[in-house]
Amino acid sequence: MTQRFDTSDEFDDDLDALDDGEELVDEELDWDADPEATGYDGLQLELAERLSLKRVAGMSTQVEDISEVEYRDLQLERVVLISVWTTGSESDAENALTELKALAETAGAQVLEGLIQRRKSPDPATYIGRGKVEELREVVVATGADTVICDGELQPAQLRNLEDQVKVKVIDRTGLILDIFAQHAKSVEGKTQVELAQLQYLKQRLRGWGGNLSRQAGGRAAGGAGIGGRGPGETKIETDRRRINTRIAILRRRMRDLDGTRETKRADRKRNRIPSIAIVGYTNAGKSSLLNRLTRAGVLVEDALFATLDPTTRRHTTGDGRVYTLTDTVGFVRHLPHDLVEAFQSTLEETSDADLLLHVVDGSDPDPFGQVNAVRSVLNDIGASHVSEQMVINKIDAADPDVLQSLRTAFPDAVFCSARTGVGIDELRAVAESRLPSPEVPVRVLLPYGRGDLVDKIHKAGQLLTVEHTGEGSLVDARVHPDLAGELAPYVVD
Repeated sequence: MTQRFDTSDEFDDDLDALDDGEELVDEELDWDADPEATGYDGLQLELAERLSLKRVAGMSTQVEDISEVEYRDLQLERVVLISVWTTGSESDAENALTELKALAETAGAQVLEGLIQRRKSPDPATYIGRGKVEELREVVVATGADTVICDGELQPAQLRNLEDQVKVKVIDRTGLILDIFAQHAKSVEGKTQVELAQLQYLKQRLRGWGGNLSRQAGGRAAGGAGIGGRGPGETKIETDRRRINTRIAILRRRMRDLDGTRETKRADRKRNRIPSIAIVGYTNAGKSSLLNRLTRAGVLVEDALFATLDPTTRRHTTGDGRVYTLTDTVGFVRHLPHDLVEAFQSTLEETSDADLLLHVVDGSDPDPFGQVNAVRSVLNDIGASHVSEQMVINKIDAADPDVLQSLRTAFPDAVFCSARTGVGIDELRAVAESRLPSPEVPVRVLLPYGRGDLVDKIHKAGQLLTVEHTGEGSLVDARVHPDLAGELAPYVVD
């Protein structure tokens, strides 16, 4: 069965200093402007910069010459979507194709039409079968499309066969997501991770045509001196694969250096016993907006998939003065490419090392439960399934009341809020702070007035219960971590 729908709406080397996207701010951000005037998302200068670089529809330079797809940028303009429906209901298949449409538009494409085929499994040769390939070719000709996007990860042979028969560029879901990541990466670490994932994906999809692209054997054999000089030397595809492997090795070494910097920052927070909260969830669920609401961080907010790639960590304090961190992480998606998970492993470690996960769900999405399952699947893959989780249902101002009721039944402990309007944010902040780990050692100390540094440490890393100023010093009742308790031991009183 093939289902069509019209979606012809138009859609509009290293940095000078290392910026790995995980800067821990030591002071409160300067917000001279009124939040009511500028919004809790700040001025969004990065968003203005990104929008100024949007691709212009109809300015394609690659309609012809599709022989070497892997050597060209993915400049998507006018596309047709194709999906194979193998399991689930018809609405599940439509939701999957709608998500693919959003991915294509985020990459800068104009979606012309979408096709869904009902099959038990994708065709091993062309993904959609011989008859549907002919129908797809007719749609491409009729609409004037220059690209076909498949909702699945194509094998190299499937991609080559489909492209040869449809006569236009063919991109699979993985290639599309990699293209979006390449557009949105800004930091050195983000760009390195994306390039590594792209090369790992590309290495298996190189194309060559035998002796016409071979190099002659070198050395004495080049002069016809005996064995080795009578056959082709290294072919072009072998040369390309070797160069890709060399570049991958360079990127891996660079990632190890960047990992060391990230680990140093993480170890410093662990040493100071600073609790951490990671905001996780499906892409475009509103994670960055929530971070801005909770901390006024002013990070980039955009109604697009994978708008955030570089994690952002901001310091905040609880109502009783304890310091903790909030980290905005990269969003997840169904069938997240394995190469991306591997390349972004160091970034995703922020999630597995957190004390609490704020699992943000888009309450206005047609399939919020599918989002929850997809996110939990990725969390399990990266070893973060053991971390405490607090469900947060966002965008309740745009959600269907019946869907919200279903979510309340399924997740009775969830917090329902709207990052846009601010409804439920105070409740979310209170719940999140209450679930942070508390210091476990009660102490009663008399601190001399000259040891204000210890009082400051109790404020930041402990839980101050009472303080009384006496003639000998400050009498403090508090709960602290064992390390700080040892430092306070000389001043303990009964």
